[in-house]
Amino acid sequence: MTTENNTTLEHSPPPLEKEVIEGRRRELSGWQYWVVAGIALAASLFHLYTAAFGLLSAMYQRGVHWMFMGSLIFLVYPVSKSRPKNKIDIWDWVLAALMAGGCLNILLNWDAIAMREGMPIASDIYIGTMMIILVIEAGRRSMGWPLPIVAIIATIYALFGPYFPGVLAHGGFPLEELAPFQYLRTDGIFGVPLGVSASFIFLFVLFGAILSVTGAGQFFIDLSLALTGRSQGGPGKAAVVASGLMGTVSGSSVANAVTTGAFTIPLMKKAGYTSNFAGAVVAASSTGGQVMPPVMGAAAFIMAQFLGISYWDIVVAAAIPATLYFISIIAMVHFRAGKRGIQSLTEETAPKVGKVLKEGWHLLLPIITLVIFLALGYSAVKAVFWSIVLMVCVSWMGKPQYRMTPKRLLDALIAGGMGAVEVAAACACSGLVIGVIGITGIGLAFSSFVISLSQGILPLALILTMIGSIILGMGVPTTAQYIITSTLAAPALFQMGVPLMSAHLFCLYFGVLADVTPPVALATYAAAGIAKSNAMKTGFTALVTAMAGFLVPFMFVYNPHLLFQGNILQVAFSFVTALMAIIGLSAGVQGYYIAPLSVPERIALLIVPFLLIVPNLTTDILALALLVGVYLLQKMKAKRNASPAPENTQS
Repeated sequence: MTTENNTTLEHSPPPLEKEVIEGRRRELSGWQYWVVAGIALAASLFHLYTAAFGLLSAMYQRGVHWMFMGSLIFLVYPVSKSRPKNKIDIWDWVLAALMAGGCLNILLNWDAIAMREGMPIASDIYIGTMMIILVIEAGRRSMGWPLPIVAIIATIYALFGPYFPGVLAHGGFPLEELAPFQYLRTDGIFGVPLGVSASFIFLFVLFGAILSVTGAGQFFIDLSLALTGRSQGGPGKAAVVASGLMGTVSGSSVANAVTTGAFTIPLMKKAGYTSNFAGAVVAASSTGGQVMPPVMGAAAFIMAQFLGISYWDIVVAAAIPATLYFISIIAMVHFRAGKRGIQSLTEETAPKVGKVLKEGWHLLLPIITLVIFLALGYSAVKAVFWSIVLMVCVSWMGKPQYRMTPKRLLDALIAGGMGAVEVAAACACSGLVIGVIGITGIGLAFSSFVISLSQGILPLALILTMIGSIILGMGVPTTAQYIITSTLAAPALFQMGVPLMSAHLFCLYFGVLADVTPPVALATYAAAGIAKSNAMKTGFTALVTAMAGFLVPFMFVYNPHLLFQGNILQVAFSFVTALMAIIGLSAGVQGYYIAPLSVPERIALLIVPFLLIVPNLTTDILALALLVGVYLLQKMKAKRNASPAPENTQS
């Protein structure tokens, strides 16, 4: 949220996907703006207070959080795009009040509710039914239909269990039992997902909002150009690095694509990349931000809760796979640049690293501080709280227009409150699905189904999980798709011998890749809009560009050393073999290595990644031989072509 003449409500945190969702959110003025801004500000202050002085007990923390977030959704998102955007409809005031009332009922009467657990009264059933409907509608307004449809199907499944076939059948749960279960227990609406949103995610969204106000977005882009601009295909590599840097704090692949793509896509097109490829690179790299520590699209916090381990353990495990993903896109850009003869930026146009760091080095301090606090064992709540405090302080070391004056801080707090509503809606809506999975036992049935369908063959089970994760991730926020896919599919993989960490990251990766998988590829559509390219062509190009993202999860399932499990030599060796796989895949896909590849050379390089999925010394040596062999063959060809023709002498 930003303010224009102190009266206009826009999307936030700036400049997150404004172009993409323009027309969905209201733009308010006058007293209605101040009511909405006041609620968002109150939400930010509440979460900062609890972060500093201690979180409330579960239902109180989650109840206050959802009271703010749920009410804001009805005040900011109209029932349809056709409704006026400059005022709040009377029924939306009513729905916001009902949402707040449902939460206040828990906050004011929790002791009495806890005393009668298992024996709901009529008001529990009525309010619980109302809250289920409100949560689904809030999800529809803020995210569209995909996740609410899943929640509706889950609710129908819980109500009409006896009518489902085979292993899906269960005894069924009447509304009198289901509604209180979803409303009054920490297994439904106010379950773990919303708890993570209330404890961690909101603060990280606020962190990103304040970081954006301090000019970090432009700093990341300038730093990326300074680091990569002078290399082959520099503008394309800068787009990848900028998206990776932004992804460390951004919770949305769409927001990342719009934020960085607005600058890097025109730069790539000017350098000689096609519109489709420029949009694809930004979409693929922005999607990778969802698996880039420390934020990881907020899924890392929920993963830590599900696995019962520290948040820092997730960050460490995800570091190498995320790095490999971004290196793969840089390799794709590098080989495409060589194939098309795209040059680097000149000394005059590329920023100097020293100058960029001199002007913006202080913006790295909060991120570095965040990582250090996490590494030292501080909770994620405390780590991000003190990083926010530090960020406000160090902003005064930068340019005057980026300093956190009281007014700019107020705007950032409002922006943070508004920026968290979509994730909160996804968590609440996901809670309905998780509640049904828990009460019906469908999770165990699904695991049995996957194992039965795959005949106990792990590669087939992984492929089935991959397809299911991509389908469930289409159009669904990262947090929600991870919650659903990991709850259903990860237990099946675990039963087949896959470590839990690997299984959960596997589900996360393929759910995230739905953002670049046509036909529902939200990050691609955002990037294509900026590139002015065909969305579907850009989507398939992005799918190819992100190809390593489909390879890396299979590699860390078979090789846990890529998740930093093992000694340093094992980790280093596994990283090197994974790099070999990425180089072979990228060069083979682009048809260029150090020169254009012939068909046999291209086939040889495309074989390399498949040799390296499962650790084996023999296949590792064979893959290395193919990489080196094609390289030497191309060098010999280049040397032969460069040699002058022998003179034709006559005696």
